[in-house]
Amino acid sequence: MLVLKYFLMVGGFAMIAAAAGILIYDLYRERLYRRALETPGEAAPVPVVVRWRTSLALAMLAWGPLLLALSIVIVPSGMAAVRVSELSGALPGTLYPGAHLILPLVEDVALFDIRDQIFTTGVLEDGRVAAKNASTKAQFLDVQAKEGLTLGLAITVRYRLDAKKLDHIHANLPHPVEREIVPPVVASVWREAVPNYTVRDVFSAKREEVRQRAAALITEKLAADGIVVKEVMLRDIQLPPEYAKGLEQLLLKEQENDRMGVETELKAKQVKIAEYEAEATKVQQIKAAEGEAQAHVLQAKGEADAMQYTLPLKQKQIEQSRLEAQARKEATIQNAEAEAQAKVIDSKAESERRKVLAEAEADRIRVTAAADVQRLQGEAAILKDNPLLINKIVAERLSDKLQIMMVPADGKYFFANDVLRSMSMPNQSSQSEQR
Repeated sequence: MLVLKYFLMVGGFAMIAAAAGILIYDLYRERLYRRALETPGEAAPVPVVVRWRTSLALAMLAWGPLLLALSIVIVPSGMAAVRVSELSGALPGTLYPGAHLILPLVEDVALFDIRDQIFTTGVLEDGRVAAKNASTKAQFLDVQAKEGLTLGLAITVRYRLDAKKLDHIHANLPHPVEREIVPPVVASVWREAVPNYTVRDVFSAKREEVRQRAAALITEKLAADGIVVKEVMLRDIQLPPEYAKGLEQLLLKEQENDRMGVETELKAKQVKIAEYEAEATKVQQIKAAEGEAQAHVLQAKGEADAMQYTLPLKQKQIEQSRLEAQARKEATIQNAEAEAQAKVIDSKAESERRKVLAEAEADRIRVTAAADVQRLQGEAAILKDNPLLINKIVAERLSDKLQIMMVPADGKYFFANDVLRSMSMPNQSSQSEQR
């Protein structure tokens, strides 16, 4: 639609330009014609006819596209418009974003921003100045409390224009509304509400109550003018320096008082808890004693009931023990008799063993004696056949340091001959005795 509007406007202006061009061209040719008539000696030029009707027709036709273009109105996004008639003023109804048709040269449109807007006093949290003009110094809204002290309020009002009441706003309110209506109303409401409270109430005790009351009044007053208030915020309060110091000390004392109250309440609760714990311990002890008594009673009853079955069992155990003792006694007697018989048998076996050993020892002695006799007879026979063995044996037994030297038995000057003769003579006598 916007392209069509511009196309019609371009077409209309082009037709007006063409009409003007035709008229200017024809007037130029007519001037040349008149100049040629005034000059003597030249041929008569062709007369020129000025196309007045053609130019006028084009000019009249050009108003058609222009009027069509002027009848198309484009409302941008985030805006709304009101049709304003030159005859009857603002017309009812709102034109929302988009393309609309109006009566050209009779009606016009007044645009309004229907997006959320902000009115604020003081310095914002990001450091920007609240005023529209950056050169304007940031100012708090000055109000007086009940005591007569001046407070500086940093407030923010978020609002928007009611699109359904734009005709009323255009017809009855001064423009621009965000400068002419909102600031005075907001300031007057706060200056009416705050004097009903003390500085302390506004600063801490009833701060939210003051804000809610001011928000309700601001909403009510601006709603009558077609302005919708969405939120009223009390961001900061600037106290007088002297009062701020006194209030700070008072708050510190109140905090100390509150802390002492909390500690006192905590101590009282601790005492109460200790009493409850002592009472609980007492009840637990009583319950434990009762439980133990009941347990003893039940145990005694159980023991009494068990004795009815225990006594017969004990009697049976005693009878069993007596029978076991008698059985052990009989077994002991039998074992003693068996041991006696075993000892008799062992003694008989021992005597027989000794007898056999004696006979075996006697046999061994006889055999040994016979063997010794045979050995001696053999040695005698050997010595008889070799008498020099006696000399060797004697020499060996005389001393371990004595060296043996074999000499003939018939040596005349050998000192051992006499010894050997004396030793050989007993040997001969003993052999003769054995014979």
